Amino acid sequence: MASSRKRPSVRKLAVGLSGGVDSVVLLHRLKERRVAAIHVHHGLSPNADRWAEFCRALCKRFKVPLIVKKVRVRRAGKGLEAAAREVRYQAFRESPFQVIALAHNLDDQAETVLMNLLRGAGTRGASGMSERSRLGGKVLLRPLLGTTRHEILAYARKHGLEWLEDESNADEALTRNFIRRAVGPLLDGKFPKWRQNLGRAAKHFSKQEIGKEDLLRQYLRSRGLKAPSEAKLVEMLKQLASAAPRIKLRHDGATLRTYRGRLFLDPELAWQFSPQEWSGEPRLRLPELGGELRFRRARGKGIALEHRPLSVRVRSGGERLQPDPRRPRRTLKNLFQEAGVPPWQRERLPLLFSGDDLVWVPGLGIDARFQAARGALGLVPEWRSTPRPAR
Repeated sequence: MASSRKRPSVRKLAVGLSGGVDSVVLLHRLKERRVAAIHVHHGLSPNADRWAEFCRALCKRFKVPLIVKKVRVRRAGKGLEAAAREVRYQAFRESPFQVIALAHNLDDQAETVLMNLLRGAGTRGASGMSERSRLGGKVLLRPLLGTTRHEILAYARKHGLEWLEDESNADEALTRNFIRRAVGPLLDGKFPKWRQNLGRAAKHFSKQEIGKEDLLRQYLRSRGLKAPSEAKLVEMLKQLASAAPRIKLRHDGATLRTYRGRLFLDPELAWQFSPQEWSGEPRLRLPELGGELRFRRARGKGIALEHRPLSVRVRSGGERLQPDPRRPRRTLKNLFQEAGVPPWQRERLPLLFSGDDLVWVPGLGIDARFQAARGALGLVPEWRSTPRPAR
């Protein structure tokens, strides 16, 4: 690592400076605002040292403190672009600056959205890059996201700025370069506003994603869970929006799961339950199972009172129930599947028994043999899971 004589750590805002025209223009526009700069030296190009020296000379001329951070790119099954981006963002994450300004422009945004759509991405991919986002405890800003590459070049020439060209930009084997050099010019002829249109579409999809993020935050908060970091929230939404039939996401001592298109929260209790007798109280707390049983009396509904006392047990296997007297007695496994009760919930539901006979199962109902007669007083049970206290 190399730095200028001034200490950049006292400055909160830094420009991610590559030496290309976009980042040079961004630094020129912000240099009067007490900024620093950070250059990530990937070492992938034979010209990498020359780029670092160019950035040092530029920052010296602009009187801007500079950090040059050398990194090692490990592909590890990723494409070269993705691997380089990962270590670059890690360098930003470890930098002393709270805010990093990046020089992505409207052309970059349009190319990103187009690439993501061609790869089959959903609304997350179609929303492209955000003007403001989080990177761990840092803030990423993209002030040029609404500015075209043509406008950036015009600004650089007007102010007599110098910059470097990355030789890899000519390699059309890289997807972005192929879109920029081959696809973009074709679109220009037929759809001259394609960049602006894709940029507007990205903002529209981004608003949808923000709405989903707010919903998920509110859902977690209502269940007493801490809000996840921005990066984890994005990853959670990405997985929840995938086509996988069952998703399992751990967060704050609980697990979010999907089953048949619905979202469930599993508190991940370490539990061991022993059968309990119900003594007639209106509420029976069962913390091992994550909730409480409530009882109320009603005429013509519920469990006939003569079948008391009742005991609470959990499923052991082989239990059968007949909620509808017109239909045969069936296994709980079949009834749970038919009712859409998630598999992980079935083992922790409190079952009411009269002696060795199964009387009631949450979500399935009361066995026909134990149902109160019309007009007779009955006992209506209800199972309520208890959310964790808010923090």
